[in-house]
Amino acid sequence: MSKHIPRKRFGQNFLQDQRVIEDIVNAVGAQRSDVVVEIGPGLGALTRPLLQRLDHLHVVEIDRDIISRLRGEISPKRLTIHEGDALAFDFGSVCEGQFKLVGNLPYNISTPLLFHLACYGNRVIDMHFMLQKEVIDRMVAEPSTPDYGRLTVMLQYRFDMEQILLVPPGAFYPPPKVDSAVVRMIPDAGRCGVADNETLLEELVAQAFAQRRKTLRNNLKGLVSDEELASVGIDAGWRAENVSVAQYVSLANLVARRG
Repeated sequence: MSKHIPRKRFGQNFLQDQRVIEDIVNAVGAQRSDVVVEIGPGLGALTRPLLQRLDHLHVVEIDRDIISRLRGEISPKRLTIHEGDALAFDFGSVCEGQFKLVGNLPYNISTPLLFHLACYGNRVIDMHFMLQKEVIDRMVAEPSTPDYGRLTVMLQYRFDMEQILLVPPGAFYPPPKVDSAVVRMIPDAGRCGVADNETLLEELVAQAFAQRRKTLRNNLKGLVSDEELASVGIDAGWRAENVSVAQYVSLANLVARRG
């Protein structure tokens, strides 16, 4: 079969370093009967070693040339291909129980895709993703640091996360212009408190970070008072990045119960 030309519009950078591939597959730790979904299988660098450990694998892929290639190389008895955009895919449809997620995520859609995947936190055993290192830095950031933001808060609300592997550009074809890393995400609902209304929490956090350089007094004006902020341990003169995930949850619950 002819060589596949990586497509820039799909953010394709194919993993080819065998040591990195082995490290990722070992980190996933799949058992034969596990339900595993791989996002963006590409040329099968992770797909094939995963299938050595699994009875069956699901993949989500948008590139029709890659889909045709995979169908020609791997039996449908072993591989279910879900054709389409991962941003619109219902990952909960693959099975009735829990499942694992893994993938080399397209860097051009990584942030919206992570928000989409966060919705399945109650169905997922764990997630292992290759991402741009600076995105993972934002995911695992501590309060009062430049990397701490909306993505940090909403993912740390749902997951315990850690960077487990650094991956240099040379591990890919074509090599990206950025460093990459692998993150492990394990659902941990309630670790920072439980929001009465998660939609309200999302809206509150988005508004707080809408203008990072402004204080919470300005960004949340008309929504909460200085006194209400103080009641959950937040100074109205702080910026959004100074507030912990647990404090955002407490503030959202205060607003929700106030009505």
